[in-house]
Amino acid sequence: MTSIHDQAMNYVYQQVLQRLLGFFSRAERTALQLLIQRLVVAAGGMEYIGEFKVLAIQNGTRDCCYTLALLRAAQLSIASRSPNTFQLRIATQRSNAIHPQVLENMHRTFSALFVYDDPRVEVLMVDNREVLPFCHVTPMSRAGRESNRCNLLMIEHRQVDSGPFERWDDGYLSAGEFYGQIARWQGGVDALVSSDSPRQQKQFITGLRRAAAKAGLWTSSPAEPGYASLFALIDQLGNDCYRALYADQPRPQWRPQESFETCRRTACIDIHDLLVSGIDERWQLSTEFLRFQPVDSMAQVAENEFTSVSISAHLQGLQACFMEGRSYESGVADYVQRTLVMMSRRRLPDAICEQFSGVFGNPASFTQLRDQASVEAQRHLDLSETQLVCLLHTPFIEKGARLEDFLRQHHPGMLVALPELHRAMQGHAVAEQVMQWMMEVSGLPVGLIVRLYGMSRMVTGDIGAPQGLADAAALPADAAGDAPDLEEWSAGR
Repeated sequence: MTSIHDQAMNYVYQQVLQRLLGFFSRAERTALQLLIQRLVVAAGGMEYIGEFKVLAIQNGTRDCCYTLALLRAAQLSIASRSPNTFQLRIATQRSNAIHPQVLENMHRTFSALFVYDDPRVEVLMVDNREVLPFCHVTPMSRAGRESNRCNLLMIEHRQVDSGPFERWDDGYLSAGEFYGQIARWQGGVDALVSSDSPRQQKQFITGLRRAAAKAGLWTSSPAEPGYASLFALIDQLGNDCYRALYADQPRPQWRPQESFETCRRTACIDIHDLLVSGIDERWQLSTEFLRFQPVDSMAQVAENEFTSVSISAHLQGLQACFMEGRSYESGVADYVQRTLVMMSRRRLPDAICEQFSGVFGNPASFTQLRDQASVEAQRHLDLSETQLVCLLHTPFIEKGARLEDFLRQHHPGMLVALPELHRAMQGHAVAEQVMQWMMEVSGLPVGLIVRLYGMSRMVTGDIGAPQGLADAAALPADAAGDAPDLEEWSAGR
């Protein structure tokens, strides 16, 4: 029975491969052969290919689904001419920002590529630091949503005190931790395969180092460009990238704990140069075969994958309105202008630029866009407009230096309670109504506001050193014993 089943499945895999190849152009078939060669060399030769395990991170974008299709074609092509092929681990990080339609696209891609029942493929997702089998219909855990929101707020309350708010650096930090841990799970993987462009790689490394600094973690300058330095950088961060922000507060461990290797051996295989076709040329493969359905036509306009264009524009409008004494519309207009310049530099198609201008460049639609963005932020980030305005003001850090101004502008009725608010942020017991107000306005529990109260603001351009966190845990685990004192780091940079 097993032999008959194996024969039937091999026939199915051959059919999947033939269908895939039918969508590939001649240039893509050549790129596929180069990818196979690159993987075989990385494995140490064809005789070792069966022991070689590859990691593919899946975030549900069209490019990511296309890259997975190319990697699956390589896996099945090797299997068609050799008794063994490489193992494939597909991993997704669940976050508040992931739209259900994105999960549907992943599921349709996985189903089209027949990876669910293939013993050579692991299809995983991580929710609140727990590794689970991927399931697109499983809602994110309540604890995971709460952890995501708190992580985002704790990182972004230490934002740099200049420039527009648009980075959402927590996405970089959580992704870096995810990469490092999923690469160590169940025996680890040999290589991460990525099709990110050099620009995207540089942006991720820079964002990760900036976010690490906000979290009080030290990182050295990368020795090599792009993802060649990715795992060396991740190793510096340790297994818990948020440990300095939460100090002695309980945090979920990566689990199942016994399934993680102590040592990671992962390298990076860069294949961005093998993606020979443009978006329009891949349309038929992604639409007809993978059944990809665009969730947000503006997704490729976003500065990063961790938030949407509409939320970024919304934040710029709120910043102009509540921080700079200008109108909401002028802030959105500034965002549109900067984004159009960025789109030109990235050489995005004219049709996308025109669509972006039509949606976000029309002042008559700003009220509707604001309402839609507020709903989106509440639904996907668990943040109300009140909490976003609080985040823009960062009223808690530096011992509440901006708290009085924040209250005068937005909550004048709480000015009478200013001494009580400071007492609460110093860890003293205060009236329940005061603590409830703090939590509702910020989106954070009082214990974490107390942590922010003792932190300093990030210094522009200072990425390498931790800023104002006086915890030994702020240093990487392997360096805490012999590193200079954190106060010396802050004073000397």
